[in-house]
Amino acid sequence: MVTTHTNGAALFCFFAFLLVTVGITVFASRKAQSASEFFNAGGQIGAGQNAFAMAGEFLSAAALLGMTGALALTGFDAILYSICVVGSWPLILFGLAQPIKRLGTFTLTDVIAWRLSKQPVRIAVVLASIPIVLFYLITQLIAAGGLVNLIFGLPYFPAVACVGAIMLCYVLFGGMRATTWVQIIKAILLLAGAIVLTVLVLSQFQFNIFTMFRAVTATYGIEVLAPRPSHGIARWDTISLAIAMTVGALGMPQILTRFLTVSTPAEARRSALYCTGIVGVFHIIVLLLGFGCLALLGRSAIAAAGGGGNMAVPLLSRMLGGNAFFGYICAVAFSTTLAVVAGLTLSAATTFAHDIWAGVVKQGRSANEARVARVAATVVSIAAVFLALAFEHQNVAFMVGLSYSIAASANFPVLALALFWRRLTTTGAVWGILVGASSAVLLIMLSPTVQIDVLHRAPAEFARLWWCFPMKNPALFSIPLSFASAIAASLFTREPAAYNGFDDMQRVLGNSPAQHPRSATEELAISSTQAN
Repeated sequence: MVTTHTNGAALFCFFAFLLVTVGITVFASRKAQSASEFFNAGGQIGAGQNAFAMAGEFLSAAALLGMTGALALTGFDAILYSICVVGSWPLILFGLAQPIKRLGTFTLTDVIAWRLSKQPVRIAVVLASIPIVLFYLITQLIAAGGLVNLIFGLPYFPAVACVGAIMLCYVLFGGMRATTWVQIIKAILLLAGAIVLTVLVLSQFQFNIFTMFRAVTATYGIEVLAPRPSHGIARWDTISLAIAMTVGALGMPQILTRFLTVSTPAEARRSALYCTGIVGVFHIIVLLLGFGCLALLGRSAIAAAGGGGNMAVPLLSRMLGGNAFFGYICAVAFSTTLAVVAGLTLSAATTFAHDIWAGVVKQGRSANEARVARVAATVVSIAAVFLALAFEHQNVAFMVGLSYSIAASANFPVLALALFWRRLTTTGAVWGILVGASSAVLLIMLSPTVQIDVLHRAPAEFARLWWCFPMKNPALFSIPLSFASAIAASLFTREPAAYNGFDDMQRVLGNSPAQHPRSATEELAISSTQAN
């Protein structure tokens, strides 16, 4: 990691952002006393505001730093991240936005368990959410460590610890309203900075994109602009990553729960539509910046900066805009990390407080959910800071892929079955969630990502271990396992309440299914399940 002298412009931008967001947090803390205000801002966020907040969840340190660095170091192959992330938004828009708003209250679990027995599903979802949130938090903290090193010259661990402490303040005192406005401000600043940097890059090539690409190919060959042919394990690893990045967003709790912060299902769909446009434009910019970094900085300089290519954009901003613009980009990227980490932490804390504490421990009795959520947020933050130490030198875009793999394996299959398959039972949902999450985590632990990059096994030694998993991304195996487990367990169990509850759910969603006559036994089972 390259260390630099303290940058005055970066300090100014950083503290300006910090002061504004702390002011928002203080204001929001006056309203964040009730559970509804703390968890979903009382459902009073507008569609446009929510679109920028949701885009803020996507426009993370991985998008700005990791994807541009990956494009610069590996070429066209890294575009897969952008294509798949953008492609996931139409699925969210047309498949999930309206159902989640109509069925959910505070968390994704409300939607999955709507027609099922609540307690077992809540426990399973929380267990699966822990690795999803932690992996995603790690990616943001890795980027933060590099940025604070550039801005302040602090070593990695103190930098990560400072980030954890700042974002924890947003969550503890401001709740969802403060986190949402931090995301909105961050998204606007990030888009503005990325657009200006793109203009500066194109100005070096007379605003001709083809001139920039010709400069890249002159140094690194035409193959840098085309997918590299892959065979064997590499080909299947690419397919696995593409699947994870496309459907993983449909299982990320901090993304989907944002549909609960607006007032109506129509507003939820408008939020997703606007966000699709914002995310699409941003990833076009990322493509240009990635190849701009390669053309103007070169791979050797990017690699020498450390962090798996994560520092390419800050270095490019210093080259083209001087210390002032470098300071702005660093501070905005840092604010990106703070906002995303705050959103993730709030999502994890909400899930634990609402689904486990209130739903399982208290079972409907009086429960101070907001207070429990604050304790949970503190524990999650501390754990993420220490885990970020082990993954310090990983590219953050790749780390996001691992988080998406777990979400795609644990949450997406069961969410899809809960919404679209009548036969899903509580037992099937629990098996699908737990098998998907555990298989994804186990395969990641046995993969080269952990065995070689983290535990530092020699590649030759890794190849000789029969029990290791040769691919870096497990989604190709863990997603089918989750679907198969949920379907098989559902077919081998009977739950009339869940079966008939599908019709009730369709009516709530406005689909008006055909009526199916119910027996007295089924009516009794439905009443019993809804009571639970």
